[in-house]
Amino acid sequence: MTDAQRTTPDILCIGSVLWDIIGRAPNHMRVGADVPGRITRLPGGVAMNIAMTLRRFGMHPALLTAIGKDEEGRELLAACARMGMITKHVYLSEDLPTDCYMAVEGGNGLVAAIADAHSLEAAGDKILSPLSDGRLGTAQAPYDGIVALDGNLTESLLTQITHSPLFARADLRVAPASPGKAERLMPFLEGGRATLYVNLEEAGLMCQREFSSARDGAAALIARGARRVLVTDGGKSAAFADDVLIFDEQPPPVLVTRITGAGDTFMAAHIVAEAGGADPKDALSAALQAAAAYVSGEVP
Repeated sequence: MTDAQRTTPDILCIGSVLWDIIGRAPNHMRVGADVPGRITRLPGGVAMNIAMTLRRFGMHPALLTAIGKDEEGRELLAACARMGMITKHVYLSEDLPTDCYMAVEGGNGLVAAIADAHSLEAAGDKILSPLSDGRLGTAQAPYDGIVALDGNLTESLLTQITHSPLFARADLRVAPASPGKAERLMPFLEGGRATLYVNLEEAGLMCQREFSSARDGAAALIARGARRVLVTDGGKSAAFADDVLIFDEQPPPVLVTRITGAGDTFMAAHIVAEAGGADPKDALSAALQAAAAYVSGEVP
């Protein structure tokens, strides 16, 4: 069976699939700056960015998301299919527009961003129907593979997922969509059922304190009830922790050419490494290498 014919996923990516509209300029920017640069529109969203990296490493993700039946949605669905995503489980809405994300990046990193994921939030648990109606599982025979989940879902739906029998056997991997949505992941501290991928700011928001290192943030999240965590701190360090291990590692030094999608690339590469049998230290190293290649522009 060719990749184009494949319809059985080896991982589910649940969350935002939308259009990324990114403006990039090579020089440092401040609020109010008006500079020349490049503007691109590409498929994006946390779930989509993770899925794209998974495909690059040979996995076959299925998307569970909401996409509008508008022109933007038809284009986006076609683009996802061309990239090898399994799209037959996507919830297609007659009345909700396709979501989008807009960001401005300068030589000094991300300047500002706005995420419009209101349609995904409005669709709610409709996007999870394939997990209960027999297409991917049922409450009696739940899906037992890897699930990459993002924090663009509402807090009530994320809370529902932590207790739902539909996810009782799943290997849950969860990331916030942004620091502003980090606190939506609090139910996963109480449930202790997932691997969390957060940056240092997000770890601080979840623990309601500031941390000086990724390692400190990871230790605090485990103390708060998390099962497994990975905490990144840009180019400084990244840490892994569970109830037995805790360690950190420095990422490779690279020239940063882009920011948006780096955390999603890190998460996807870590999932691929562990799915391939890598131990925790090797999996962290592989994720850091992949993220470094992404932000340097080495990966198209």
